[in-house]
Amino acid sequence: MSTVVDTARKQKDQYAGDADRPLGSYLGTLAVYGATTAAMALLAWRRRGRSPGIGLGDLALMTITTHKLSRLIAKDPVTSPLRAPFTRYSGTSGPAELAEEARGHGVRHAVGELITCPFCTGQWVATAYAAGMIFAPDATRLAGATMTAVAGSDWLQLAYARLQQSTEN
Repeated sequence: MSTVVDTARKQKDQYAGDADRPLGSYLGTLAVYGATTAAMALLAWRRRGRSPGIGLGDLALMTITTHKLSRLIAKDPVTSPLRAPFTRYSGTSGPAELAEEARGHGVRHAVGELITCPFCTGQWVATAYAAGMIFAPDATRLAGATMTAVAGSDWLQLAYARLQQSTEN
């Protein structure tokens, strides 16, 4: 066992160099994701025949919901208290969005990177949405429709603000 640990440490040192990259914590995060996904897949397999198909409409809802919810989790000022134990505020990054940096070391840093990256968070959100489609499809579609409406509203707010700016100039 110590040979495996030594090899892993060497790989980490060779990969990270002088940078503080929490590879072990990333591996832990991957293990949690994999175990959770495997458990949901097993439960879904046991419910065979009762899972809904994913049509184009569901895929569109899932895509827009994943985008919106990922940005809400990773960038929204209102969700910053949830990110605060893992991040440091560093300014704004766009309309109604914050820029934050992961802080700490190990697991804290890995979680900070995960929850400040909408691309990273998107994987978890999409997986949760897929599970929702298996275990509670009607509620999941309702939540998806709500997030899709919010995403559409965001785009309309941005378009309205741009229109106002163009008429003032």
